[in-house]
Amino acid sequence: MSEGKAHQPRKRFGQNFLHDARIIQRIVDSIAPQPGEPVLEIGPGQGALTSLLLQHQPQLTAVELDRDLVALLQAKFAAEPHFTLVAGDALKFALASLGAAPHSLRVVGNLPYNISTPLLFHLLAQREYIRDMHFMLQKEVVQRLAAEPGSRDYGRLGIMAQYYCRVVPLFDVPPGCFFPPPKVMSAIVRLVPREPSLPAEDPALLALLVNTAFQQRRKTLRNTLKGMATEVQLRAAGIDPDARAETLAVDDFVRLANSLAAANPDGAP
Repeated sequence: MSEGKAHQPRKRFGQNFLHDARIIQRIVDSIAPQPGEPVLEIGPGQGALTSLLLQHQPQLTAVELDRDLVALLQAKFAAEPHFTLVAGDALKFALASLGAAPHSLRVVGNLPYNISTPLLFHLLAQREYIRDMHFMLQKEVVQRLAAEPGSRDYGRLGIMAQYYCRVVPLFDVPPGCFFPPPKVMSAIVRLVPREPSLPAEDPALLALLVNTAFQQRRKTLRNTLKGMATEVQLRAAGIDPDARAETLAVDDFVRLANSLAAANPDGAP
């Protein structure tokens, strides 16, 4: 998230710099950072959000891939004692390297549209370090994250995010708040890791089950899960084989995954 036009935004990095001061303030107000808190900012851009965050004196680490922006940020915040810059790819960044206590790290960022989904899964895999996450995303992605069963936005991303987190859409951000303006509406979302209401015995199996169920979302579960679950197993888990994946709640998938795990303790499908 950043402002200004000194750096030419690069399409290959999905750069759209936020310049609206009111929106930036609203984001910081939503995060409410406290002195000394460990905060990770992904994609700080030219440092507009960074500057406002640092006014609250958290221990802020920023990860930036663009080498030109790395140089700009190093110069801009050289005298800032609470700021650390990491030049690298957020998709490969290990949260453990920050040395933060479990469930203490606050993650923020304007996620490029082209990597937002893999980056979310990368962070969810390291959720034991995270207290909460506040992201600017394409509004469509936020709708998918928060979608309920039966809606057209409901799918793999929302199910896995809701399994691991409380998902709270906060507010929309119009294209005119960015340079260059994107062609889509954006939105801010808060993700708060939590213990699942019904834990999966094998989280990897749950993820595979959900992914398989939605590969052909218009087909019935009898067909989409043919290689994973029999009709008998579906019914035993309380699931109608003629139902479609989009009609199942998160806990329905967990219950089925746990049933399959119990039936195949060696991990065979």
